[in-house]
Amino acid sequence: DNIRAGINNNLDFSLKGREENIRRIAEVSKLFINCGIVTLNCFVSPTISIRKNAKNIIGSDDFIEIYINASIETCENRDTKGLYKKARKGEISNLSGINAPFEAPKKPDLEINTSKLSIDESIEKVVNYIMPIIKKNKK
Repeated sequence: DNIRAGINNNLDFSLKGREENIRRIAEVSKLFINCGIVTLNCFVSPTISIRKNAKNIIGSDDFIEIYINASIETCENRDTKGLYKKARKGEISNLSGINAPFEAPKKPDLEINTSKLSIDESIEKVVNYIMPIIKKNKK
């Protein structure tokens, strides 16, 4: 929401708008990474090609793809803004998984299956995966 309200406030949710959204996020992330700042991003990036472009911008050595695998039902239950209800009624378009595509990653570095893990277990799994990488890169 903060990115969409600021740097990407001129973008819509079309595929082209989503591509540009993630491209800009990747460019900003690369700037942080180049300053030595660990950068974690959580964005819906609906296609394999969008994620591939982000990885190309950031660099494969610094890009870790973590797939938060949540069913569409889970996403709808967690939807505090009511976007899924609006999309189901046809009031909004281009919502991933409803009236726009979502391509799951084929080989993510890490997958968090939210139907099998609690929030705390999910966080622990992410931290346990990324901390050794961060510590290794600090040397």
